Amino acid sequence: MRKIFFLVAGALMMSGSFAQNIDRTVPPKPGPAPVIKLKDPVVYTLKNGIKVLVVEDHRVPTVSASYYIYTGPIKEGEKAGVMGLMGGMLNEGTQHLTKAAFDLAAEQDGTNISLNSNGGSVGALTRYFDKGLGLLSDGLRNPAMQPGSFDKLKKQELSSLKIGEKSINTIASNVTGALAYGKESPLGEFETSASVENIQLSDVKDFYQKYITPSNGYLTIIGDIQPEDAHKLAEKYFGDWTGSSITVSKIAAVSNPATTEIDLIDVPSAVQSVINVTNVISLPIDHPDYFSTLIANQILGGGADAYLFKDIREKHGFTYGAYSSVSGNVHQTRFNATASVRNEVTDSSVMLFMQNIDKIRNQKVDADLLRDTKAAFNGNFALGTENIARIASFARNIMIYHLPKDYYKTYLQKINAVTAEDVQNAAKKYFNYGNTRIVIAGKADSIKAGLTKLGYPVKLYDKDANPVSAADAAAANKPAAAAGDIINRYLEAIGGKEAVSKLNSTMATGTMSVQGMEMPITIKTMAPNKESMEVSMNGQVVSKSVFNGTTGYQLQMGQKKDLSEQDKAKYKDAKALIPQLYYLDGTYKLVPGKVVKINDKDANQLTVTGPSGKSTVEYYDVASGFLVRSEASSEMQGQSIQIKTDFSDYKKIGDVFLNQAQTMTITAPQGSQEMSIKFTDYKVNEGVTEADFN
Repeated sequence: MRKIFFLVAGALMMSGSFAQNIDRTVPPKPGPAPVIKLKDPVVYTLKNGIKVLVVEDHRVPTVSASYYIYTGPIKEGEKAGVMGLMGGMLNEGTQHLTKAAFDLAAEQDGTNISLNSNGGSVGALTRYFDKGLGLLSDGLRNPAMQPGSFDKLKKQELSSLKIGEKSINTIASNVTGALAYGKESPLGEFETSASVENIQLSDVKDFYQKYITPSNGYLTIIGDIQPEDAHKLAEKYFGDWTGSSITVSKIAAVSNPATTEIDLIDVPSAVQSVINVTNVISLPIDHPDYFSTLIANQILGGGADAYLFKDIREKHGFTYGAYSSVSGNVHQTRFNATASVRNEVTDSSVMLFMQNIDKIRNQKVDADLLRDTKAAFNGNFALGTENIARIASFARNIMIYHLPKDYYKTYLQKINAVTAEDVQNAAKKYFNYGNTRIVIAGKADSIKAGLTKLGYPVKLYDKDANPVSAADAAAANKPAAAAGDIINRYLEAIGGKEAVSKLNSTMATGTMSVQGMEMPITIKTMAPNKESMEVSMNGQVVSKSVFNGTTGYQLQMGQKKDLSEQDKAKYKDAKALIPQLYYLDGTYKLVPGKVVKINDKDANQLTVTGPSGKSTVEYYDVASGFLVRSEASSEMQGQSIQIKTDFSDYKKIGDVFLNQAQTMTITAPQGSQEMSIKFTDYKVNEGVTEADFN
């Protein structure tokens, strides 16, 4: 392929007229907006009110269908999460087929079926579509709702929430929505472990009866099928369905703050801050300002060419990405500008956000940038219309939101009619500056002082969006014990300095759990800092890391890589298998923080900087003295990642107490992943040789 490319490029360069006619210093001008021709679906209405939309397309011998129930926002209250659990239960078999039988019936024909709290979808080869639509109907109309399935899904949801409730991104998202709309609004509520614990199977059944119904139902059928045949199948599987009537609730409008404020959520373990600059807007998608607002948002924060990205990332290097978003709806929605930044530049990043919002509000956008932005919209919209499912969704939106019938046919005309003045007016109207919320989740004791200097009032909230009083904040800032006391207490708790100093080797075997998979793991150590770790799957080593005291390597799926200098430095910092034995020898820098809650228990926070200059933040349980958490940052493939490890289940092995369980959470710009290790066997000062570190 590369040779072909070079041959073609060479042929072009040999053409004199080609070389003379192209000025490579000038970017090409975008072409005219594409002409969009949208095919209208054939629409039928069943006796029970279901709208059937059929888009005929015989290019591929497949048919897909989706059933969508328009409910509007639903208030879940103290049982937040019940709609999600109800949607999950629809995938757990029917009154006629067990889950295994249902899945097999779909899989044997290559049919894809999924169900959720708003309906479901099916895709199949034309000859199997009749059967597939029948399965979709059975799943929606006759779910099994078995207690065993409910218990399984509830347990899975609680496990997922346990991870999310520790995630700074989840905390920031939850609290931002709650503060913007109010916790009592269906737009601002969020599920928690407590709310999911409240949910019973009877609640799921109640929500099913109320919201899975033919009322406000739209059945879209697309593909290799005649409209009249699609209509017959819709009648066959959905025509006699009855159920409750859905009335879309009207959501009370809320106001933005009178003046701009900073709402700070303290996440003591955070090594970065998540910033959301947000305000509530009222913007139906048929409003005259809608298209101007879309273009304004794209220019401000819609991508890598936007104001925010170029300034906060490219110019200042404060983040991997800074973006903004805006949406329209019959209910209030939000404008939101966001980025994750390092603690030390949180205040500077807030200032840059506000400067760029002020810029688009008060400076007319460059004509070339406006032209290029509209051209990108044209291309993306045209490309999207190649997806026949999107065409069908257009027709459904026209019905649901009572849009003009030519709304999408004239979409690009409206985009291309936006002027620089329109962009500025939309920004002034919908991107607030003097009365907005700057919601920040981060390490308060590291960032609050700088934020206060920006001149905005700073209000404190907890991760459940409850205000934190000054007295509570002061109590939460109780200083940790002295560094020497913390370390000496820890060494005493695990067996005493004499016993710890006699620890020459350990061998721990157990199981590592990652994304539902369980794999055998063996970790061997030898004083002062040698370490070997092997993870297996199906009897084969899939991951191995070794450090022999001087150098080492990592082996992943057969690919061997030498340890980086950064990784080797971390190993070399340790002078004993329990490195705390030497924390007080003068080569480490120890800085106590404050007393924080770790798994609902008080812990002393201690920042430890080793001889190499690498730092970790460690937390020692106030009552037991045990190390319960460590946090560190690292670089991986050019990206900054944060690694949090929780230690638990200490047991006496020989003369020392060692933890039997570890849970590691790795956070990168793309998201978080959790893995846990449970050791089932420990050996101390036996079973380990130098050969284990080759």
